[in-house]
Amino acid sequence: MDRQVLSILAPTLQRELTWSESQYAAVVYSFTFVYAFGFLIAGRWLDRVGVRRGFATAVILWSVAAMSTAFARTTAAFAAARGMLGLGESANFPGSIKSVGEWFPKDERALATGIFNAGTNTGAIVTPLAVPWIALTWGWRWAFVAVGALGFLWLLLWLALYRSPPADTHPDEPDGARVPWIRLLGVRQTWAIVVGKLMADPIWWFYLYWLPKFLDAKYGIKLAQVALPLIVVYLVADVGSIAGGWLSSGLMKRGWTANRARKTAMLLMALLIVPTAFAPHAGSMWTAVLIVSVAAAAHQGWSANVYTLASDMFPPSAVASVSGIGGFAGAMGGVLFQWLTGHILDATGSNYASIFAVCGFAYVTAWTLIHILAPRLEPARLSPEAAS
Repeated sequence: MDRQVLSILAPTLQRELTWSESQYAAVVYSFTFVYAFGFLIAGRWLDRVGVRRGFATAVILWSVAAMSTAFARTTAAFAAARGMLGLGESANFPGSIKSVGEWFPKDERALATGIFNAGTNTGAIVTPLAVPWIALTWGWRWAFVAVGALGFLWLLLWLALYRSPPADTHPDEPDGARVPWIRLLGVRQTWAIVVGKLMADPIWWFYLYWLPKFLDAKYGIKLAQVALPLIVVYLVADVGSIAGGWLSSGLMKRGWTANRARKTAMLLMALLIVPTAFAPHAGSMWTAVLIVSVAAAAHQGWSANVYTLASDMFPPSAVASVSGIGGFAGAMGGVLFQWLTGHILDATGSNYASIFAVCGFAYVTAWTLIHILAPRLEPARLSPEAAS
């Protein structure tokens, strides 16, 4: 919700603050840029301090940042507030993946990941219902305050309910010593995860920040009308997140190897996304929404499996760090893609055709590269002897 509130309000903010597409892109990628570098810090930090304490600190930071957006008056102030939000939120996925690795056996992790990842889509379903109502009733600034305040409610539940499991929960997966980044970057498994994030995450950022603007530019869908199409997109995406994790976990329970199960699920998701290239040519809004909904669901199914690759191939002591490296790559790809999107739309008069074409074929390309880099999803050899 903290992220999507900006995209829901984007047409309103652009008209009120007279932003160009490039200025809006700058506000968007200020979040993503800080988020990218925060991933590197957060992953390592969570490996050091643990999930419970680390997550609590991160949520406090990002909730304060989300609320501070309400007080922004200039483009620079918006960018600063969104940057601080990105720093706090950078702990989210490394921490979530680490907690799944701590609590769940390998053949259940993709499903568990799909379920927690579905929470992002649940927020995306609630946001287009709540934010337009708050903005139209009390003004757009109160929308940022309300969404940020929800983080403190979650914080109370987290501190009351979450505890880390005993260290010997998975005796077949030795924790191992903390692994230096340079050693992580020296194995192909890390780069497989980097590719999976670098080529897919920017597409999700595009859906999150530009879909309401696409519907406004192409079909004239305004703030009071945007809720239903966005709810459909993210409701279907919720199903995809759980289904993608369930598919590979189910195949593993039938005796498939992690390599075969994960890659089969990911290839199916990649192929379902290809029709996205035709979304801007759809004759009706609902046809475009259907295409994007399937693509969003497939992205979430893809992500549930990519997130799980870290705990498949790395010891628990390195999972958050590897996830942080992958998240950094995905977010930096998002910065570049958002910058390009703003400039392409300014140059073409809001023609989205080339952008959606990239969205359609990115995942098939990523799957091919992942298979080349990690043909069998073997555990990474991280000992000094293996590296020498």
